Amino acid sequence: MAGSVNKVILVGNLGRDPEVRHTQDGKPVVNLSVATSETWKDRNTGERQERTEWHRVVIFNENLARIAEQYLRKGSKVYLEGQLQTRKWTDQSGTERYSTEVVLSRFKGELTLLDAKGEGGGSYAAAGGDDFGSSGGFGGAKSASKGGGDLDDEIPF
Repeated sequence: MAGSVNKVILVGNLGRDPEVRHTQDGKPVVNLSVATSETWKDRNTGERQERTEWHRVVIFNENLARIAEQYLRKGSKVYLEGQLQTRKWTDQSGTERYSTEVVLSRFKGELTLLDAKGEGGGSYAAAGGDDFGSSGGFGGAKSASKGGGDLDDEIPF
């Protein structure tokens, strides 16, 4: 195989409000806890079953962090694109631990608000450094760009 791909796409709900911290040089880092669920009908009993997976998401992009801090709350539905990263750390008792997270880095990643205030969401992507551009909406969400405004979505498709 000539190359490889490390890309994660999540559509889910926040399990708690975003946790915002700042690096020593003042840049924001946002931690999210995102739940994704799948449901199915049990063949034997006919009952509806559900399984929920929890995902740790870390946003290093300053603009996406600002959007997350300002607009996301517990229960918000989001579309995220990032990369899977595992890091090693030592807990207070000296035990080495590993955490696997979905990371939206400074120059990569996408965050789309699927249920923002006022019936639609906004789509934000990390593009070319500290700028963010518009990106196609997902599931009927409205897209917003840097200079954006509200879009009048009365298109019947």
